[in-house]
Amino acid sequence: MRYKLAEDAKPQVVLLIIATLLTIALWFIPYADYLVYPIRLFVTFIHESSHALVAFVTGGSVQSLTISADGSGVVYSAASGWLSGLLTSSAGYLGTTLFGVIMLYLMRRGYSPHRTLVTLGGFVAVMVVVFGILSPIFHIFSLNVPITSVLFTIVTGVLLSAGLFALGKFATFKVANFAVAFLAIQCLLNSLSDLKTVFFINAPLVGSDLQNDASNMAAATGIPGILWVLIWIVISVIMISVGMRFYAIAKDRSSVDSVFED
Repeated sequence: MRYKLAEDAKPQVVLLIIATLLTIALWFIPYADYLVYPIRLFVTFIHESSHALVAFVTGGSVQSLTISADGSGVVYSAASGWLSGLLTSSAGYLGTTLFGVIMLYLMRRGYSPHRTLVTLGGFVAVMVVVFGILSPIFHIFSLNVPITSVLFTIVTGVLLSAGLFALGKFATFKVANFAVAFLAIQCLLNSLSDLKTVFFINAPLVGSDLQNDASNMAAATGIPGILWVLIWIVISVIMISVGMRFYAIAKDRSSVDSVFED
């Protein structure tokens, strides 16, 4: 079975390549971290929201969702059981990857980038209200994070949400379309980059004593955290590969000018 790049996908594939190259270039530009700081906080929101949502959906309780000024984040939750705990711990990196793939899917289906940005703004706002404000209030006497972290999360969430709403409302189509592509690529690449970091943290004799999602999985299953990181990397790569295939190619049985062949 042969595949070729879909004609209607070519303009957006070029857009994704530009967004990807720009993202990678920013990794090597001095002080570029300051330029993409809001984007980093957005990706952290998606990561932590994935933990919180899965904990909630699987019957657990969420005490708080907070992010820090250094771009890290933490969700304190109580799982409803062993499986709930495993799913919740795995949700951060995989959820961020899935989020990026969904944005690519919406672009491929011609969904309005303005609506996507408004939806993203609404999502961040809901996460802040539910898990960043209400959850800490309900658990105020057992809160494991300082009030300053809660306040930083609220302010950051409000600003991110307002920025996404503003882009969705006032940006031109080209700007909005590029913003969605850039955010999607940021979710995908940052997820893989963070997994690389967690891989080294959990490597033997390096930092396996540090608390992280993989160490939580190791404590719950007895399987070394570094193996869980490898599993997450494989799943993430599969999700990205499948998403890009559906996004960029069209099936053509008669074509000989193909870019993929099974």
